[in-house]
Amino acid sequence: MTTLPMIAIVGASGRMGQMLIQAVLASDKAKLSGVTERPGHEWVGRDLGVCMGGAENGVIVSDDPEAVFSAANAVIDFTSPAATVAHAKLAGETDTVHVIGTTGMDDTHLAALKEASANATIIRAGNMSLGVNLLTLLTKKVAAALDEDFDIEIVEGHHRYKVDAPSGTALMLGEAAAEGRGVDLADVSDRGRDGITGERKRGDIGFHAIRGGDVVGEHDVIFAADGERIVLRHLATDRQIFARGALRAALWGQGKAAGEYDMLDVLGL
Repeated sequence: MTTLPMIAIVGASGRMGQMLIQAVLASDKAKLSGVTERPGHEWVGRDLGVCMGGAENGVIVSDDPEAVFSAANAVIDFTSPAATVAHAKLAGETDTVHVIGTTGMDDTHLAALKEASANATIIRAGNMSLGVNLLTLLTKKVAAALDEDFDIEIVEGHHRYKVDAPSGTALMLGEAAAEGRGVDLADVSDRGRDGITGERKRGDIGFHAIRGGDVVGEHDVIFAADGERIVLRHLATDRQIFARGALRAALWGQGKAAGEYDMLDVLGL
């Protein structure tokens, strides 16, 4: 009989943490091996099923990431940038696949993840959904086909609780557009317009963030020229698409060599 991969979730009490737990528990391709929460959290030491408002399931919430990583084949991480960097190092030490959906990372965090990937199999994406990753490919292709007569603007919307902007998905789309144009996003990114800003700089890629209500995720990539516009759009209505994608990544990562991967690798795109 084939043994199912053991999957752990860090940040169990968060909105995505609970979605990820539900996805693993519902899967016939993996088994939930453990979950973590930060030391002092009210869930620590208690049965996970009870904490989530259901029956006991025998999984005890831990505040010891090393023990949880050691017992898992893969860990799915939608926590915070600092915690994710620490988890990446731990993944290398415990030979655990590390799937990262954390957003809000800066260059320092990304450099630390790259260093950790020398010893760990790291799969990171600003968005785990199939649709968004297809949108990323389309964005790169359209940007490559159009010259700078077409201004590129990225508009993203999320719920009121999201703490970072632009979203990780918007930045992923911006990187794709910049790659298509053959430029560095850092050199052409325009993220703040307020007051008398002057006219738009040719070749810039603009970002705009909307926050409100319970919006799961909406992303538009607009290519605007004189007399015409092309709009590429993805609308997410259920967070389970991110959880299902993350689980798919965790399963795909089994047996892969240490290094950095993304959802395009997972999806074979």
